[in-house]
Amino acid sequence: MAVKLLMTWDILPGREQEYFEFVVRDFIPGVQRLGMEPSDAWYTMYGDQPQILAAMQMPSISSLERILKSSEWNDLTQRLLDYVENFKIKVVQARSGFQM
Repeated sequence: MAVKLLMTWDILPGREQEYFEFVVRDFIPGVQRLGMEPSDAWYTMYGDQPQILAAMQMPSISSLERILKSSEWNDLTQRLLDYVENFKIKVVQARSGFQM
């Protein structure tokens, strides 16, 4: 059963440019090297919701768990935390369309 890793966060004020450079140059290529397939990215313009929602699709929960336990994943998320706050993850059964 395919699953999605849903990640939400808010960009730290004043770090927007550095954040976007990190995401494009390091974070997205890094998760792809780990075997994750980016499927969604949403930016909240208005309202009381996380600023960013990103989703990565995986073929199975076991393949996702293997990645989430890796030192490479830990390194990537620790570096992401230099630019964001309120970082949360959730695993759901994959389906098409928006998921939160």
